[in-house]
Amino acid sequence: MDTKTKPIVPGTLLLSEPFMTEASFTRSVVLITEHSDQGSLGFILNKPTGHTIGQVLESFPRGDSQLYFGGPVETDSLFYLHNSAHLKGCRKVASGLYFGGDFDALKSGLLSGEISPRMIRFFAGYAGWDAGQLSNELKTNSWLVSNPHPELTFNADASCLWEQILKGMGEEYAELAFYPLDPNLN
Repeated sequence: MDTKTKPIVPGTLLLSEPFMTEASFTRSVVLITEHSDQGSLGFILNKPTGHTIGQVLESFPRGDSQLYFGGPVETDSLFYLHNSAHLKGCRKVASGLYFGGDFDALKSGLLSGEISPRMIRFFAGYAGWDAGQLSNELKTNSWLVSNPHPELTFNADASCLWEQILKGMGEEYAELAFYPLDPNLN
């Protein structure tokens, strides 16, 4: 099946085409958390900032979790994905994967050990598309669409996630993982 024709649903992964020049999205893997006729929202899974949540929020318990660049929209805001279905106010994205929820309850759950810090991913900013924008980008081959992989949200090595998913999509896509960033270097 052509990746452009796969339906976009929460949990879907978008992989930037190998030569995307938009710096925020170069070799990125975006997890779609919301998609409707009004637009789409997601988070870049493979762009760590080099900071921990504790460096950004000094009072945050168990602040050793990596902070990721989620996308170029609202980069001064904090967002999070987790596996805690019981967190008040969270929204289900896919099986075992939830978005947001009560921040104070998240901190309490971390302190009590009810929530594992290994099963949370924090983001500064998000990736967003207005109505019809993502569809147009798919038509121009800016993105490859992959099936959901909730387990990769927390357990994957961000430095090779783009390549790992491409290789898992089949031989024709695996070749893309080896393209140089600059095609002139080929």
